[in-house]
Parts: sequence; structure tokens; C-alpha cells
Amino acid sequence: MNTTESLKDYQRVRMLAIRSLFEIIEQSSEGTVIVDRDANIVWMNERYAKRFGLASAEVAIGRPCESVIPGSLLREVVRTGRPILLDMQDTPKEPLVVMRLPIHDDAGAVIGAIGFALFDELRSLSPMLKRYLSLQEELASTRSLLRARQAKYTFAHFIGTSAASLEVKRRARRSASTESPVLLLGETGTGKELLAQAIHGASPRAHKAFVSINSAAIPEALLEAEFFGTAPGAFTGADRKGRSGKLQIAQGGTLFLDEIGDMPLPLQSKLLRVLQEKEFEPVGSNEVIQSDVRVIAATSTDLEAAIKRGEFRADLYYRLNVLPIQVPPLRERLDDLPALSEAILEELRSQHELDSQALELLGQHAWPGNIRELRNVLERAALLSDDLILNAAEIRAAIGSFVPVQRSAPLAIETHANETFSAARERFDRQLIESMLAHCGGKVVEAAARLGLGRSTLYKKMVALGITESL
Repeated sequence: MNTTESLKDYQRVRMLAIRSLFEIIEQSSEGTVIVDRDANIVWMNERYAKRFGLASAEVAIGRPCESVIPGSLLREVVRTGRPILLDMQDTPKEPLVVMRLPIHDDAGAVIGAIGFALFDELRSLSPMLKRYLSLQEELASTRSLLRARQAKYTFAHFIGTSAASLEVKRRARRSASTESPVLLLGETGTGKELLAQAIHGASPRAHKAFVSINSAAIPEALLEAEFFGTAPGAFTGADRKGRSGKLQIAQGGTLFLDEIGDMPLPLQSKLLRVLQEKEFEPVGSNEVIQSDVRVIAATSTDLEAAIKRGEFRADLYYRLNVLPIQVPPLRERLDDLPALSEAILEELRSQHELDSQALELLGQHAWPGNIRELRNVLERAALLSDDLILNAAEIRAAIGSFVPVQRSAPLAIETHANETFSAARERFDRQLIESMLAHCGGKVVEAAARLGLGRSTLYKKMVALGITESL
């Protein structure tokens, strides 16, 4: 056999092998599709056509591959000339393991591509497919959980332009850039959790979870398990698989400890260890888990008084009280009532408005329930009113037990003969600061918030005026 005949014989064997290989894969695969250089389908077997809901393969001819096979990468194979040997292809029924190959002409130019769906014949890939589906479910669950744990509020939701409100927002924004614990102090209903979420949302941890736990809302016997999680079968009735606690769920994010003043003393000591050592152990486990959470705590109780009563650990208080923020009650920021009322009615999707007398009446009530009470009053008034303009009588009826604001008597301005303006101002400043410190029981932080000053600013003024903290 001469060289020419041998070459022809090799080419014939090669063509037969290619055809046989194509026929074997086509017959044994779940589906086969061929596209031209424009990624339009030129051939598809019937099995593949039925998988994508087509009456016959002929319906697919001439159509772009993506319009028949959503997510197809055959166009990329045609564009790049590179094969994709193993990949996962989602279909309406189940994911397929697919192989995509470019088609070249005799000159080596790419003129199309061919794709094989190999799911049915690669039984050995079944564990991988199960693992793939499991990971998909786990990822969807994690995304859903993270969305549920995302902070809903920003600083824009803390409505108010009064001096007290602006000082709170200033301090809160400053705390967002740090990793230090924050302690929010204030009466219930003043918006402490809103501020905690805003701080988290403005921090580098914003893309992680915001997890809240209320020490007063969970029975003491369950609080430790809720906080630290449990090992499998840690106690009778515990989950056999174990359960993640709030600390684990908040990893990388922020843990908000609401009403921390009600936390039991034994749990306080364990929390102190978390803050100092950055580690904890689930209930019933000897495993030490590293902790990476930013802690924001809030309370409506007087922690210093609780320390004196032996109900709160002094060392935990000092560890938490790094960045204290005094959130003022509504009666101390009455100038914010118009903006707050408008925002609440908008949030309630109400078309109601308040007339001037209704707004004036709102400013005469002491609001013991703070913003939570204000929302309740406005919602009740809007539901009961037949008129879109709410008047004072309707607001008065919605308030129920009216608590008038106790307005402090204005400071008497004394004048002294031959006293300069500078001396008179210094005397007035001293009188004002001493009066406010006495009203706040000597608490500089609270006095500063009520005066609309930063703590450091008030300290500087006190030093300059010779005022001591013992007042």
C-alpha cells in the first residue's frame, strides 16, 4: 500500500471514528444540540427538545440557543473556540452534566459548537449532583436568613432636628466607625433599637447579620442556651443536632443586647468573658468557639443603681460603657413632634394631617410611652376619624390619660451694676450648667445630652468655670 492510499485509509478511519463517537454519545446522552457560528440551533435531538417543552426538534431550528436552552453557554464556546468539558446546566426538570465542544472547518476556523447532556450515563456523578443540590439549598437558606437579619433602619429613620436629637445622631455616627461596644441608655420607646440598627448599617459590618436578643423577653432558664447555643443532646428536650445561639448567628456582624439590665448575674459573667477573651462555649459542650461580633447594648434601667443593689456587675458595666449614648425621651425633644408625626402617618400610609391646635396639644403631653405611644395615638386617631384633618379633640380622645408636661421654671436672669457682658455670660453659663447637673443627679453624660452639648465640650466648660462633678 503506497503513501497516498495509506493517508486516505487513515482519513476514512478517522471520519468513521468521529461519526461512531458522535452516534454513541448522541444515542446514550440525555440530549444533543448543534449550533452555527451565530449560536443559532441547526440540529437538536428529540429527547432534548422534549426536555425544554418543545413539540418537536424542528421547532428549535434557526432559533438562538438561549431562547430554547436558558443559560446555555454554547455562544461562549463559539466566541472563544474553547471547549467546556464538564459543567452543570439547569433545566426545568433537574440539573444536567453537560459537555460543550467547538466545531472547526478544515482551515481551523470555528463554525459552530455541539453540546451533549450526559446526565443519564454518568451515574458515578450522582453523589456530586446530590452535593450540588444540597449546596444550592443551603445557599438559598443562608441568603434568606441573612436577608431576615439585615438592619432595616438607618440614621435617616431617627427623625428630629432638635439639639438633643442631633447630638444623639452625631455620637451614634461616630460610634459606627469603631469596634468598641456601645451602650444606649434611655426610656422604653425612645428608639434605641432603631439607633442600634443604624449604627450597624453605617459600620464596616453592614453586610453581615444584625442579631437582636431581649434579655427581658426570654425565660432565665432558656436565656443561656439562646445566647450561646447548645451542643447535641445537651439537656432533656434539647435538639439532637445541637442549636446555634445568637452569638454564632451574629458572627462577623453585630449583636444587639436589648434590656441588658435584666440579664441574670451568672450570664453577665459569661458575657464579660466573650467581650474580653473573644470566645465562648455552647451549653453542654467543651468546644471553644472564637467570637467575632460587635456588641451594642441597650437598657431603660439605671445600671449604676443596679450595681449598688448588686443586680449588675460593675466590671461588665465598665466594659460596655465605652461609648454611652443617652437617648432622650420624647418630652425632652418636643420640637421634633411635627416631623415625627408626619413621618409616622406616612409610615402608616395614612392621608391624615394634623391641624395647628392638634400639634399644639401633642406638645402639651408628657409622652410617658415616648415615640411608641405617639405612634399608637396617631394610628388610633386616624382610624377613628372621618375627616382627613385631625383636630385637637380627636387627638385628646386618642391619648386617653393625659399627662401634662412639667415645664421647669425659666432661670432668673440677674443683672449687676457695672458687670460686663463677658462676666454676665460666664455667670449665666455656670448657673445653667450647675442647675442641669443637679437635675440629672450629677450625671455629666445625661446633662450634656439635655443641653445639646458633647460630653467633652461640657467637661471643658466645667473646668473653665470651676464646676466639679460632685454636684
